[in-house]
Amino acid sequence: MDPIEASSPDSSSVVATLRQLIVNGRLPAGERLVEIPVAESLGVSRTPVRLAFRALEQEGLLEKAGKRGYVVRRFSEADVRSAIEVRGTLEGLAARHLAERGMTDAVRETLAGCIAEGAAVLAKGFLVDEDIGRWGRLNKRFHDALVDAQDSRVIADAIARNNHLPFASADSLALDRAALPSEYQKLRIAQLQHQLVFDALTQRESARVEMLMREHAWVGFRYGQLFDPAPATAPSLS
Repeated sequence: MDPIEASSPDSSSVVATLRQLIVNGRLPAGERLVEIPVAESLGVSRTPVRLAFRALEQEGLLEKAGKRGYVVRRFSEADVRSAIEVRGTLEGLAARHLAERGMTDAVRETLAGCIAEGAAVLAKGFLVDEDIGRWGRLNKRFHDALVDAQDSRVIADAIARNNHLPFASADSLALDRAALPSEYQKLRIAQLQHQLVFDALTQRESARVEMLMREHAWVGFRYGQLFDPAPATAPSLS
């Protein structure tokens, strides 16, 4: 099969590609992945693939298999739903606490900067490959800023433990390079939710912002079904 081409060796783009292949079942549970074949199939060097493997292991999607390889971890839809629900609950609690205390200037600036960058990504009306990594980075900054603003590490530590479960972390949004038009619509929803969260924090609407963050946790899991992208053919990566 023809390889999927990556436009840059950015490991975040490789992570997004492999994550989407896993979530779609095109890389099934138990599939063995080795650096060289995966790098050749994606058209990138081994370094971003190696980094992507480590990131996906931390996300709970891959498990070590010997010295040089990984296998796709076995998990159920119920596992994914539970992990997302836990993250939404914890991030909602973090947002509620932040609204009750009020944002510092530094947190306000970080969140506003993420929203501005998100608007810039979407402004052209479509996505290109490099937007996937860019969105992933700004989205992680947005969520980290909310969690790290807490007076205590209790919520952050609980989220960190939960993030080792499949698709639990905020930066594990699965974006399909083969369906960028529908992914653009998904990110428009995520961007709107970021703006609504920021507005609720600014107005110190603690109950509202908690519910917004709980709903936002589901944007990658539920909202993609609204656009029903056409299935793509996956390369052989083993």
